[in-house]
Amino acid sequence: MCSIMGYCSRSAAIDIFMEGFRKTISRGPDDSRVIDTGEGILGFHRLSIMGLTSTGMQPFQCGKSYVVCNGEIYGFKKLKEELSKKYTFQSDSDCEILLPLYQEYGVDMFAMLDAEFACIIYDGEAGEFIAARDPIGIRPLYYGYDKEGAVIFASEAKNLVGLTDKIMPFPPGHYYKGGQFICYCDISKVDTVCYDDLETVCGKIHDKLSAGVEKRLVADAKVGFLLSGGLDSSLVCAIAAKKNRKPIKTFAIGMSEDAIDLKYAKQAADYIKSDHTEIYMTPEEVISSLETVVYLLGTYDITTIRASVGMYLVCKAIHEQTDIRVLLTGEISDELFGYKYTDFAPDAKAFQEESQKRIHELHMYDVLRADRCISVNSLEARVPFGDLDFVKYVMAVDPKLKINTYGKGKYLLRHAFERGGYLPDEILWREKAAFSDAVGHSMVDYLKEYAETKYTDAEFKSRSESYSYVRPFTKESLLYREIFEKYYPGQAEMVTGFWMPNKEWEGCDVDDPSARVLSNYGDSGK
Repeated sequence: MCSIMGYCSRSAAIDIFMEGFRKTISRGPDDSRVIDTGEGILGFHRLSIMGLTSTGMQPFQCGKSYVVCNGEIYGFKKLKEELSKKYTFQSDSDCEILLPLYQEYGVDMFAMLDAEFACIIYDGEAGEFIAARDPIGIRPLYYGYDKEGAVIFASEAKNLVGLTDKIMPFPPGHYYKGGQFICYCDISKVDTVCYDDLETVCGKIHDKLSAGVEKRLVADAKVGFLLSGGLDSSLVCAIAAKKNRKPIKTFAIGMSEDAIDLKYAKQAADYIKSDHTEIYMTPEEVISSLETVVYLLGTYDITTIRASVGMYLVCKAIHEQTDIRVLLTGEISDELFGYKYTDFAPDAKAFQEESQKRIHELHMYDVLRADRCISVNSLEARVPFGDLDFVKYVMAVDPKLKINTYGKGKYLLRHAFERGGYLPDEILWREKAAFSDAVGHSMVDYLKEYAETKYTDAEFKSRSESYSYVRPFTKESLLYREIFEKYYPGQAEMVTGFWMPNKEWEGCDVDDPSARVLSNYGDSGK
C-alpha cells in the first residue's frame, strides 16, 4: 500500500498538512515526498511494489501537472507501450502512465483502467485538482472541506481529523472534478442479465477468477497469501499454487484452544503443498490490541472489528517475521455468491438487490478491514474476487442461478472448481464459518465478556442513548463506539450502520452480526 494526500488550496499550510499526513506513514515507509503545486499540496508515502528504484517515486510530473496514486494498474505495460509513442517514461512503475493517460483522454481515462486505485491529479494547465477511486473502493480515499471550503483528500480518515469538520468516504467508481462527484462506473449495476446455462456460468467463473488471481501475482516485491481454511481464501491459494513454479507462502491465525480454521488451513496447505505458517494469538493479545484495531480501522462496526483482530495480528507477524510485501486475500466472495444469511432471501430478486447493496457498501466494511489491517503493517492487499471483469460477470448472472436452491451455499463457485484437483472435497464443499468465529469461537466471547465488565446495565442504557446516529445496541457495540469517538470525534457518519443480516427477511432478525446465531449455521463452526 501507499498513502496519498492532497490539500487543494493555495493557502494550505504545510505544517497543518504534515500533521495529518504523518499519521499514515506505515502505509508507505520506504520514502515520502511532499510538493507544493502552487495551487495546493500533494503528498505521497511509498511502499515499493512495482518499479522498486527511486525513479518510481511519486508524485509523478508531466509538464505543469502532477499525480499521486495508491494503486495497482493491471495490464499497464500494454497501455505504456501505446503511450510511449508520444511520452518518455522514466520508471517501471505502473502508476507513471496516469498523467499521459489523463492528457490523452481526460477524465474518460478512469473507466479505461483495470485497476484498484485511488489517485489525485493536479492539472497544471487548467489549474484544478481531480481525484478518483476504483469501482469497488478497494483502495481507500476520504475527503472533507476546510473552513474556507477547500477540499482535502487523503487515504485514511485519520489524516483528516482536525482538518475538517466532516470526514466522508470518497464514493467508489466516481471521480471528483469542478466541485462535483461524477459516477464513471457503478459496478453493481446490471444493464443486461446473463442467461448462460449453469455449466457455462461455472466455466466462466473458473476462467475469470483464475485470471484475476494470475494478474495479481505480478509484483517486483515478494507475495504471500492469507489462508483461513474457508472456501474463498483456499481457492485463491489453490489457483496461485497451480500458477507458481515454487511453493507459495501461506499464513493462518487462530486461538490456541479452539481455532476452527487452523486445521482446515493446514489441510488445504498440505494439499496444495504451500510453505505454510501458523500463528497463534492469546486472549491477552485480543484484548490489548482492541483499541489499536479500532483506531487503525476508523469504524465502530461490530463485524468489522471482530474480524480485524485476527487479521491485524497475522499481518503484524508477517511484517515482523518475513520480507513479504504483498498479500492476496479472499474478500468479496460473500457479497457476490451469498453468505449464510442470504439463504433466507425470499426470492432471486431480493438476493440480487441485497448483493447490489452489499457491493456498494463493501468499502466501509470487509474491504476496509483488509486494507487497514494489511497496510498498517506496511503490506499491500490484493483482492482477486474484486477483479472488475469477474465482478461484472457474476453480478450479471441470472440471480435464479445464484440463490441457494442447491442445499449448499456458493454452489456456483464450488462447482466451478470441482474439476482440476484444486482442493480436497472436505475444503471445497465445507460450510462457511464466519472469520471472526473461525479463528476461535472464544475470541468473540472474550470481547463480549470484556465489554460486559466495562458498563453496568444502567451505564449502558444512558451512554447508548447519547448517540442519535447508529445507536449502540449491546455493551460490545457501545465499547467500540466509545473507542471510535475517542479518535474520530463526531465522525460516525463515515459508516452507514452495522453490517448485519437483512432484518426484513424472516429468520434474519437477530441481535448479533455473527452467522453462528442464524438457524442455518449448522456444521459451519466444526
